[in-house]
Amino acid sequence: MDGRKLVVIQSFCWGFMFIFFMYMYVVWQRRNERGVRNRITRNTELRTSFIDSLLDNDVTCISQLRMDRRTFVILCRLLRQDGYVKRDGTITLEEQVCIFLHIIAHHTKNRIIISRFYRSGETISRYFNSILNGVLRLHSILLRHSEPVSDNCSDDRWKMFKNCLGALDGTYIKVKVPEIDKPRYRTRKGEIATNVLGVCNPNMEFIFVLPGWECSASDSRVLRDAISRPNGIKVPTGCYYLVDAGYTNGEGFLAPYRKTRYHLFEWRDGCAPINHQEYFNMKHALAKNIIERCFGVLKMRWAILRSPSFYPIATQIKTITTCCLIHNLIRREMTLDLGEVEYDRMENVDINEEEDIIGSIASSDRWTNWRDELAKQMFGEWRGHHDY
Repeated sequence: MDGRKLVVIQSFCWGFMFIFFMYMYVVWQRRNERGVRNRITRNTELRTSFIDSLLDNDVTCISQLRMDRRTFVILCRLLRQDGYVKRDGTITLEEQVCIFLHIIAHHTKNRIIISRFYRSGETISRYFNSILNGVLRLHSILLRHSEPVSDNCSDDRWKMFKNCLGALDGTYIKVKVPEIDKPRYRTRKGEIATNVLGVCNPNMEFIFVLPGWECSASDSRVLRDAISRPNGIKVPTGCYYLVDAGYTNGEGFLAPYRKTRYHLFEWRDGCAPINHQEYFNMKHALAKNIIERCFGVLKMRWAILRSPSFYPIATQIKTITTCCLIHNLIRREMTLDLGEVEYDRMENVDINEEEDIIGSIASSDRWTNWRDELAKQMFGEWRGHHDY
């Protein structure tokens, strides 16, 4: 009888303990779920508040996203209609664009974006690539078509260069590459960078961009590659781009005279040209300076281009092109480009239809003679205006 009582008591105790622990587990589970819901709600409120603060006014929007609210809306519409970027789950297209622009404008690391948008690192990376590819699909809309300088051009920098399509030059943008590839991407200063070929029009809008070449490649080699590509640079016969002395003076590409004063600082303090070659170089430098300004504004606008990022090299190359495309949108849609204003301030402180096209670049006597005739004509007109 005592043994049976002991068994009953033990069974009762074990049953009571089981019920007690199950009750405590249910209570803990409900509290945990309530805490998760509260945390999700809190994160949603903080995220919404941060995004609203970015788009609250044009001043903040330009400071944080590099464009005003109207241009932001246009970019979102283009991505939705022509970039085929859709809302995925609970994250809106506007939030995706905010994340992307915030990263490239400030070169913000993922862990910082996580704390500002309250999203996981995987989510941020996924939507960064989604917007990146979406903007690249807009290249046919955002890249400008080349238009030659007309006979009635009133811009003093360009009116002497009839039929000129714009200016062409290269620049270095720092990148991160695998250790085995570093020698090919190393510049003369020892930095690891990619050689980016850019072509812009007189309004500082990109016509063509070719990133990805190693810094060990010469400018002429990069240009030959750009011309030979099916979707590369097309120069109609009779038209040309301004290039610096690092390129060959050949048909379609007008270079300055070598071993002759050229750079803008050499013409300051009343240093007047003494012959047609110097005068041509001075006018050439004034006009071609537009591509250097374009690259300067681009790097000032997008901090991700001023230092290497930790994305794969293929993503870094895509990012360079994407920054150029959004730069064009800003130039086209915003009345005042504050990026250019800031660049000027810092500079002051720091002192297709089928047609005949040019398919290669090589020096030619005819093109050199044409440059000489143009230079003499320009110098003669200048001397006439100054009564020399």
